[in-house]
Amino acid sequence: MDRHARIFVTGHRGMVGSAIVRRLQSGGYDNLVLRSRTELDLLDQRAVHAFLADQRPDYIFIAAAKVGGIQANDQYRADFLYQNLAIQNNLIHGAHLAGVQRLMFLGSSCIYPRDCPQPIKEEYLLTGPLEATNEPYAIAKIAGVKLCESYQRQYGRQYVSVMPTNLYGPNDNYDLANSHVLPALLRKAHEAKARGDAEYVVWGSGTPRREFLYVDDLADACVFLMERGYDGALLNLGTGQDVTIRELAEAVMDVVGFRGRIVYDHSKPDGTPRKLLDVSRMAALGWRARTGLREGIAQAYASAPFRQDNSPVQREGTA
Repeated sequence: MDRHARIFVTGHRGMVGSAIVRRLQSGGYDNLVLRSRTELDLLDQRAVHAFLADQRPDYIFIAAAKVGGIQANDQYRADFLYQNLAIQNNLIHGAHLAGVQRLMFLGSSCIYPRDCPQPIKEEYLLTGPLEATNEPYAIAKIAGVKLCESYQRQYGRQYVSVMPTNLYGPNDNYDLANSHVLPALLRKAHEAKARGDAEYVVWGSGTPRREFLYVDDLADACVFLMERGYDGALLNLGTGQDVTIRELAEAVMDVVGFRGRIVYDHSKPDGTPRKLLDVSRMAALGWRARTGLREGIAQAYASAPFRQDNSPVQREGTA
C-alpha cells in the first residue's frame, strides 16, 4: 500500500473504524478519506454512489454497520436487517461502479451456525441454522460476504471479507440497553462499585463461552492483509482462545476493583452456547493477536467514558 493512497474508512467514529484509522495513521498513511454520518448518509444510495465516483478511493474498509447486543438485535430485527443490507450494498456496488479495486468488508462471527463444531472454521458458513436472537444481523452480514465473493468472481475485484470475533476496546458502546456483553459488564461492575452494592447482575447462566479480540489487534490484522494484497477467501480474525461468561465477569470485577458477588439472571437469554473461531488461516499468513484479555479489559476500562472518578484501574492480576 502506498502511504499516500486514498483510503476510505467508513464508520471512522465507531470502535472498529476509529481503530483502523489509528493503525493507518501510526503506519504513516496520510491521505485518509473520512466522513461522518451527517456528511454522508450510507443509507442513501444516490449519495454514496456520487461520493465514491467523485472521491475514487484506492482502498475501502467497510467498518460501518448497525450493531448491538442480544437485546437490541432481537428487538430491532427489521432495522438490523435492512440498514446493514443497505449500507453494505451501497458501498460495495458503489465501489465497483467507481472502479475501486481493493475493498475489505468486516462481518461478525455470528454469521456461523448456532451449533456448528468448535473451533469454527470458515467453511462452516451456511451449514446450519443461525442463532435466533441475531439472525437478521447475521443474514445481512452473510449477504455482504457473498456480495464480495461475487464481485471477485464476476468482475475480478479484490473485495475480501474478514469475520472478527467479539470485539472490545476504545470507543465501545456502553449503553446497557444496546451494548455487547463485555462493555455491559464493565459498566455494571463500575456502577455497582460506585454505589457500594453487594452484587451485580449478569445475564444468563454464565456458562456460554466467548472469545474476545481487542479492537486495535483487529485493526492491525486488517491493515496487515491489505498491505500484503490478500485477495483470497473469507478469513476469521480472533485470538483462538475463549472463556466462560462467568470467567469474564470475574475478570471484569478484578479490573474494576468490585469486591461484591455476581448474581446470574437466568430469565435472560444465553445466546449461542459457544463461539470460538479457528484462526489457523490467519496464523498461516503470519499474524496473531497480541493483547491478552486481562490486559485488554484494563485498557478498555481506562478509556471508558462513564469513568468520571478517575479511580485506579487494577492492571495486575491472574484472571
